[in-house]
Order: sequence, then structure tokens, then C-alpha cells
Amino acid sequence: MNEILENIENVLCQVADLKYINENWGQLNFYGSEVPVQWPCALIRHTTAQYSNIGKDRQAKPVNRQEGILNIEITVAYLKLTNTSKRAPALQKKQGFRIWETVEKVHEVLQGFSAAANLGGLVRTNTNNVLRDDGVQEVRITYTAGAHDC
Repeated sequence: MNEILENIENVLCQVADLKYINENWGQLNFYGSEVPVQWPCALIRHTTAQYSNIGKDRQAKPVNRQEGILNIEITVAYLKLTNTSKRAPALQKKQGFRIWETVEKVHEVLQGFSAAANLGGLVRTNTNNVLRDDGVQEVRITYTAGAHDC
């Protein structure tokens, strides 16, 4: 898993908008000036994995081999202090909606990216907006990938 998370971090470095990229260990749960990130950020989290047995390979470790489906969640977050109402100035609205441009850039570099030799390409399967009361705009994107012979 370490290799997968590191490789995803490395490919996310191609998104110039992002000022902070790290594994998600709950950084956004700190409120106010205590949030240990820079904005905008991308946080990576392995959420779930399902495995099935495919047999034994006495040359491999572990001997019992499996196929897997892994879910990786990327959280893109901005500190949104900009008015985006219909009557807001155009520049202000554009800045307020920047998160969607960043989400699209993240998707462009991750869709189809294989983060490990035995892992298929990442495929976006879900996007979720998280409503918060602290001025942070948070979008979670879930990617799924198949793992072979693990």
C-alpha cells in the first residue's frame, strides 16, 4: 500500500494548483487555524479493498494468492471565503469555483494511472461533496483499481 500511496502522491505533483499533497490522516478534522494543510490540498486515503482467492504459488509470499479491488479516495479541499452568488463580481465567482478546475485536473492525471506493477489503472467511480460549517470546501473523489496476484 505504501508504494501505491507514494506513486499517487508523485503523480498529483503534476497538478500545479495543489499546495499540499499527503496521506489523509484526518487533517481536515482540525478547525480554524489548526488545520495542518496549505490550500488547496489533496489528501489520499485507501478506503476499502475486497479480495478473492485465486490459488497458490509456492514461489511467492504469501503462498495463497488473491485478486483484489481497491478503493482510493482523493479529497480535494479549498478554504472558500469567496462569494459565488449570482450577483458576485465575475472574478470573485471564478475564484470561488476554482475547486472544480482543480478536481478536473486531479482527474486528468489519475484516470487510468497504474500506481503499482500489479495494479490496474485507476477508474473514477464516485464524487461526493462534503458540507462543512468552517469555510472549507471539500470534494471527495473515489477511484477503483483491480489488483492481480497479490
